[in-house]
Amino acid sequence: MNASPSHRPHPAEWTETQSLLPSAERDLPAGRHQFHKEQMMARIHEDLRTSSRTSGTSPVAPVKRSNPFLRRTILLPAAAFALAGAVAGGLALTGGGTPGGKTALATGPALTTRIGVADPKGAPQLLERISLAAADTSAPTPRKGQYIYIASKVADTYIKTEGDKSEVVSDELHSRQVWNSLDGRDGWLIEAGKTSDKGITLKGDTPFSGAYNALAALPTDPDTLLQQIYRESDAVRDPEVPRDQAAFAAIGDLLNASYPPAEVGAALYKAAAKIPGVVAVNDAVDATGRHGVAIARENDGERIEWIFDKKTLRFLGQRIVVVKATADDPLKVGTVTHTSAITERAVVDGNKQLPGQAS
Repeated sequence: MNASPSHRPHPAEWTETQSLLPSAERDLPAGRHQFHKEQMMARIHEDLRTSSRTSGTSPVAPVKRSNPFLRRTILLPAAAFALAGAVAGGLALTGGGTPGGKTALATGPALTTRIGVADPKGAPQLLERISLAAADTSAPTPRKGQYIYIASKVADTYIKTEGDKSEVVSDELHSRQVWNSLDGRDGWLIEAGKTSDKGITLKGDTPFSGAYNALAALPTDPDTLLQQIYRESDAVRDPEVPRDQAAFAAIGDLLNASYPPAEVGAALYKAAAKIPGVVAVNDAVDATGRHGVAIARENDGERIEWIFDKKTLRFLGQRIVVVKATADDPLKVGTVTHTSAITERAVVDGNKQLPGQAS
């Protein structure tokens, strides 16, 4: 893969979390509020549970893992809203310490950006070049017992509600470190403002299917791979999210939060080229300010952008940008609802071990 780089509930969890839906989070037009709230979940590793958000404490229970294609923009109406309610209620919105050894995140004005020009005709050629770059890699092949380490910088924009007053704010850019065993049964997460400063375990009986071993087993024929992505996402996606957008979002999450083998990464890009509505974007900026070109797809006024270095075509990160105004939507054109930048992706010998650190 050419990259140097969310809580997602199992469908069975939807019913039990539905009662947590806060009424204040229903003030966006149908189809848009889900997308916005799901992006808040992007700050949290796909396995982080929301069970203790209302008390402000860090979750400590082992988390369960599920299908790699069950992603934020596919199936998170209930749990995403539950976290949105906690955030809107004032958790982790100001600087300083919080219970459980967790440092809260400060907030500021909404993140905004210049919108790059989209070129539908340029997407196939750009994705072909990106696929070739992904296949031509010297990245090491992990060995049994090793872990995948991904460090990133992330930030989100959301609607903060206090009493009867709502405003659009962004949390400060903050760090996330994730470790995952190759079989996906063990791991660790440290995320500023979201876990304790020491982090939480990601151990679970059900393996994280986005883990290396599961990705290595995916088909490398682009048509076969895309059909599998469609089947998996069709089974679980929210009806308000079109199947093509769900498939695009699923691929983006695999590229952003996992470590696909080179041949699988190349196949994912070729599969993305077959999704209707995919465009190339001449300029996009990741969370750390690196400019690049992007592969993107728009749905309901928001555009998911995968950002690549203009010269090497290395994957830098992804962001979601409001590109069209919608009536009664407080998120204006140019608002960045989520941004991320992969700062390091490596194979390490043990859980919680840093790259270059002796085992």
